[in-house]
Amino acid sequence: MEIVIITGMSGAGKSSALNILEDMGFYSMDNLPPLLIMSFAELTSRSEIVIERLAVGLDIRGVGFLENLTKSIEDLKKAGFDVSVLFLDASDEVLVKRYKELRRPHPMERQGNILNGIDRERQALENIRENSDYIIDTSKLKLAELKARISELYNVEGTKDIMIISIVSFGFKNGILLDADLVFDVRFLPNPYYIEELKEKTGKDSEVFDYVFSYDVTDKFLNEIMELLNFTVPYYEKEGKRNLIIGIGCTGGRHRSVAIAEKLGELIKEKYDLVFVSHRDERYW
Repeated sequence: MEIVIITGMSGAGKSSALNILEDMGFYSMDNLPPLLIMSFAELTSRSEIVIERLAVGLDIRGVGFLENLTKSIEDLKKAGFDVSVLFLDASDEVLVKRYKELRRPHPMERQGNILNGIDRERQALENIRENSDYIIDTSKLKLAELKARISELYNVEGTKDIMIISIVSFGFKNGILLDADLVFDVRFLPNPYYIEELKEKTGKDSEVFDYVFSYDVTDKFLNEIMELLNFTVPYYEKEGKRNLIIGIGCTGGRHRSVAIAEKLGELIKEKYDLVFVSHRDERYW
C-alpha cells in the first residue's frame, strides 16, 4: 500500500492537498494522531474494499505529533508500506494574510500574535521539513497549480522517485533564501537597474533578459552551473534527496537573478522532468 503523509505549516494548504489526493483516488483521513497511523494502515489493508493508496493529514495540534511522527514513519516502512511525506509550506507574509482573512488565531499562539505562532511552528517543524520527501511552497500557487504539482508527484506512474528541482530568484537586500540547498550570487554581472529604460522592468521582460545575456560571462556562468548540477544531482538522488532548491540571488531580486533563473529553468528542463521556477521577491516589483 502507498501511504502519503501530508503535513507542514498551518495555513499552507494541507487540507487542500488532502482533498486533491482524495480526488485522485486516495482513501484519506485528516488529523490522525501519528501513533494511530500504523493501526489505521493495517485496518485499511485488511478491508474488504481494496485500498491501495492512503493519504493521511497530520497537524501539529495532533496529540504527540512531534514525538511520534518520525517513529511512526519508520514503523510503517519496516512493515513494508510505501511511505512518503509531503510538506506544505508558505512564506510568513502569506500565512499572516491567510490567517487575517480567516480571522482565526494561530494554533501555537492564542494571544493574537500570528507571527510569533508562525515562528514557533516553523522552528518545531524544522527537522520534519528537512526529512520530508517533497516540499511544496504554496505562497503563490493557485489551487489549480497546487493540483498540477501534486498530480505530477502522485498521479503519474514512475514519478514518485523523481527529484523535484525548484529554481528560486531572490534579492539579497530582502534577505537570503533560507531554505535553499544551493545559492548562486549573480551580483557580479552588469546591473540593468542602472540603465534608465530597464530600471522599472524585470528579468522576465525581453529587454532586460537580452541585456543580461549580452555579456559572454553570463553564458559562461550558466555553463559552470550546469556542469556542477550534472555532477551533483545524481549524487543527491543516490542519497535519497527528492527536493532540490536552487537559489539565484542579485541585489534586489528583480533583474539579473530573475533572468538567470528563467534561463536556468529552461536548461534544466531539457534533462529533468519536474522543474519549477519562481521568484520570491516578485511582490516588490
